[in-house]
Amino acid sequence: MESIKYFEVSEIPEKNIHIFGRMGRQKQPLPLLFNGSGIEVVVTGTDLWIELETDSDFHEPWVAYEVNGAFMGRQMLLPGEHNICLFRNMEPSTPKRIRFIRELQAMSEDDRSKVLIKRIGINGEFKEVPEYKRKIEFIGDSITSGEGSYGAMADVDWIAMYMSASVNYATFTAKNLNADYHLISQGGWGVYCGWDNDVRHNLPSVYEKVCGLSSGPSNEAIGTQEPYDFDSWQPDVIVVNLGTNDATSFNQPPFYNPEDGKTYKMRLNEDGSYNREDELKIEDAIVSFLTVLRKHNKKAHIAWCYGMLGSDLNLTITEAINKYRDSSKDNNVSFFQLPNTTMETVGSHMHPGFKSHENASKELTDYLRNKMGWLE
Repeated sequence: MESIKYFEVSEIPEKNIHIFGRMGRQKQPLPLLFNGSGIEVVVTGTDLWIELETDSDFHEPWVAYEVNGAFMGRQMLLPGEHNICLFRNMEPSTPKRIRFIRELQAMSEDDRSKVLIKRIGINGEFKEVPEYKRKIEFIGDSITSGEGSYGAMADVDWIAMYMSASVNYATFTAKNLNADYHLISQGGWGVYCGWDNDVRHNLPSVYEKVCGLSSGPSNEAIGTQEPYDFDSWQPDVIVVNLGTNDATSFNQPPFYNPEDGKTYKMRLNEDGSYNREDELKIEDAIVSFLTVLRKHNKKAHIAWCYGMLGSDLNLTITEAINKYRDSSKDNNVSFFQLPNTTMETVGSHMHPGFKSHENASKELTDYLRNKMGWLE
């Protein structure tokens, strides 16, 4: 048996490694910034190892991996150096296709949270990774972060263990469509405000940075707060799944923002309907975000998808899309209703479970196939 030889990510030819997820200027060691970010290789040999460096304060990162398209494992990583075996004692001459991903979302509440790939060890050869036909960017909240996709329905702790990219409508859809993908998501955040009326917690405010959700000295040192180079990766489709937390904010207490000294509250009318002034704040935020998305992604079809945890903002979202179309004359935007989560498909933390993500992916896959003419 040949001994294991280690290669830095930067030493592997581009055709022999596929990198998922947004990248900044740093390539070695390779930062995995968002959930679903990772690498894919095709190798011969009996063994494959991966060297990582991780850090965290409270939210320990989780990772997962597949062998030949089959899920093989996931695990939590404490701060430090790790050398993980992804397979061992396999038939040496047969090529194996391996995908290794970060499970945990970018953590806006943990400035130390990071996963860096340092080296890959094999006792065989790197082969060419098949190219993907399409590119899809997914933008969302806890649903796109896969919160609740693992764990029992009775589990309600808000911890990293229950978040994933391996059980996720977004990664399921990308696989179904043979698409490369980016995921940009944050639990509790919205298009205008977070679930608790915190107006600082909106995805548009961080979209134009490499990973605006990850701050702190160690993350900023690897370029997370720098402007993202949109020309480096242009999607065919952008799927936006935002609005769930904006809707929740109407039923939450006021939020005092220490940064500007103001109090914010999305209000309900006496009959329980949304206050029109506050509803318009969400509509304006949607129009503004669609404008930003089009600025950086000239040709992508933008599909605003919503409904896995209720559909209270359906009318608000569709009104906003129509406003954007009328003002911009851009008709390459659509709305798609996702199937709601039921008691039969719910997961932990009262979020969508495996079956809910599976159902959503099936319907979204069919929708995009027809919408984009991706029938093969």
